[in-house]
Amino acid sequence: MPRHFTVAAILCACLILPGEAGARPLHYTLDPATSEVRFAIDLTQGGDIRGRMPVAAAALTLDFEAAAQSRVQVTLDPAHARTNLPFATQAMKGPEVLDTGAHPQIRFESTRVRADGDGAIIDGQVTIRGVTRPITLAARIYRPKGSAEGARDQLTVHLTGTVRRSEFGATGFPDFVGDEVRLDILARIRQDG
Repeated sequence: MPRHFTVAAILCACLILPGEAGARPLHYTLDPATSEVRFAIDLTQGGDIRGRMPVAAAALTLDFEAAAQSRVQVTLDPAHARTNLPFATQAMKGPEVLDTGAHPQIRFESTRVRADGDGAIIDGQVTIRGVTRPITLAARIYRPKGSAEGARDQLTVHLTGTVRRSEFGATGFPDFVGDEVRLDILARIRQDG
């Protein structure tokens, strides 16, 4: 086979076939006004406490052809968190739980991202009260309704997972609330220019 035909065939394959050869990571900015970190924790007497926590900063790099190249860093602002029960909001911010006076940020950084069907599994490290522990989040990515097929300029990322507050020393009020905190995170992101 002539050499010029082989080179041309390889170039065409790289342009036509999806894969890492043509992949490039895309950088995104979070829209904090339309994004939210929701959480819930069970009350020991039944029911639950639900709340929201603002995102202070986020840096996202997504590679749709090679998920392992994706990176996520998020900083939360627990001092401005709110719950559906005002007394629980103050208790949550106090020294027995999040201790926001001494620890004004909660940080997450991904350590591994892997494809999982239509979404991804994100392993990472979360730091709460100055204690860093591993966490795994399930992620699904959606385009806004009416977007063109394959459009990636604006996306919504839905993340779910759990943490045990006892693993971070946030052990206050165990007679009233459980240990497991359920996370439900909605992040609306826009591709950087």
